[in-house]
Order: sequence, then structure tokens, then C-alpha cells
Amino acid sequence: MTSLGTVRLWQAACTACLFSALALAVLCPSVALGQQKRYRPLPDYVQLARPDQTEGRKVLEAFRSAGAGDAFYLEFQLRVLPRRGPERRVTGRLWDAKIDSVAHRRLELDPPQNDEGKSLTRLLVVGGSSPKVWRWRQGRVPALETLGGSSFFDRLGDTDLTPFDLQMPFLDWPEFEFEGVRKVRGRPAHSFLFYPPAEWSVWQPTLTGVRVFLDTQYNALVQVEQLGDRGVVEKSVSVLDLKKWGERWMVKTIDVRNEVTRNKTRFSVTAAALELTFAHALFSPEELGSALLPPETGLTRVEP
Repeated sequence: MTSLGTVRLWQAACTACLFSALALAVLCPSVALGQQKRYRPLPDYVQLARPDQTEGRKVLEAFRSAGAGDAFYLEFQLRVLPRRGPERRVTGRLWDAKIDSVAHRRLELDPPQNDEGKSLTRLLVVGGSSPKVWRWRQGRVPALETLGGSSFFDRLGDTDLTPFDLQMPFLDWPEFEFEGVRKVRGRPAHSFLFYPPAEWSVWQPTLTGVRVFLDTQYNALVQVEQLGDRGVVEKSVSVLDLKKWGERWMVKTIDVRNEVTRNKTRFSVTAAALELTFAHALFSPEELGSALLPPETGLTRVEP
């Protein structure tokens, strides 16, 4: 073959390679551009050596199973405390039950006073391996909507509280690291770092991990930190105080703080009824349009 023929053959080969590369870039942009590996925060161990992970798993399993079969009802107040601007308050009700070991929560939010643009809103939040959210809004067409997974991070009633904060699905995420025992607000607490499964990373790309603190004495939730890029805390949920309802300790007041905007929402329980039994049909999307009444017995009211 002549030198000219060799050059032309080489040019044809290069052209074919170029078109192949362009086709690959169109069909598989993540491959062509080199998909970046997602950031994964490192555990912050309390001690030099890695803590006993088997012991940590036992602590977590005990927390997961505590009150697993109890259904309850709450009435609450959301006090919005923005860094700038006037304070607002939103009231609501919550029905909670485990159905086939999966957490189901029905939430009802009243419209803010003197705001005609808002309406009564009801949400059904289902946890488990296939979490789902449905929303019903009074006076809207359609009234009932099936929301995508990203809706777990939608703000409720223009507050900083989200279905993700309410449902706490991260407590069931399979991948976690036990970091040991450290003091949180003066009390010893077990520290766990949970890593989001793939679908949660799609729904909330900025979420890289969730750190959870459990009180060592009461085996109760103390604080939650949602981690963003480089492990920076972007949101914190802190339990301010507990109350004993009958024979069971439950959260009474929680602060939800956006560490980026510095806005805060205070969740305060104003009434509770425990050890209830609800018909499973109450937690179906089709029933969101029907009003539910508070329990007739066992309801205890407290000041927010």
C-alpha cells in the first residue's frame, strides 16, 4: 500500500473512532464525561479504634423495636421562627401506625390564619423499602396527588419540617457505622452515621449522610444531623424535652433548624393518645378526603 493510501486509511479509522465517541457521548453521557464518584462522609469515631459494630447494632435494633406495635395520635403546633421576619404558627394532627411492620403516618395541617391562599392539607407518608407520599388538598382539582420520592423533602406548611424529618426513614437504612458514645447537650449518647441508599441520593442529591444520636439511658432519640457536601451539617433536628405519657416516654418538643438559612421551626406536642388501634383503611390514599376525629378516650392535653 502506498504512503498516501496508508494516510487515508488512518484518517478513515480516526473518523470512525470520532463518530463512535460522539455516539457514546449522546447515548451514555455519564460514561463519556466520566461520572464523578459521590462524596461519602467518613465516620467520626469517638475513640482511636473502631467501636464494636456488633454492640452498636444491638443498640440500634433495641431502639427500632421499642414501641413497634403501638399506634398513637398526636396534636401539635409548629412555631416558625425565621431569622428575619415575623413569627408564624401552624397547627395539625398526626395518626401513626405500623402496618405489616411498615410505618404509616397520616398528617393533617390546618391552613394558616388570615391566609386565603392556603387550604387544609392532608398527607399520607408510608415508609419501608418503597417509601411513598400522597397529598390531599381541600378545594384543589385534583384533590388527591401521588407525589414522587423527592416530595419527602418538601417543606410542610411553609415551615422547615418535611416528611423526611417526620418519618425518619434513615433509621431503617441498612448501611450505617456505629461511631461510639459521645456527649450531646451534656448527656451520653450513642452516635450512628447512616448512608443513604441509591434512590434517596437521587431524590435528594445533596444528602450524603445522616448522623443520629440515641440517649444511652433512655434509648431515646436526642438529635439528628443531615449532612451535605463534605459532611457539613445542613439541617439539625434536636429533641428539647420528653414527656411520660402513661408508661411510655415520648418526644414533647423538637427544634428543626436549617443550618444554611438559620431559620428554625419548633414542633410542640399539645395532646396525645397512646396504645390505640386504627383500622388499616384509615391509612389508604382514598381515605385522605375523609375527615378523622380525635380519639374519644385516652387523650391527654398539655401546654405547648
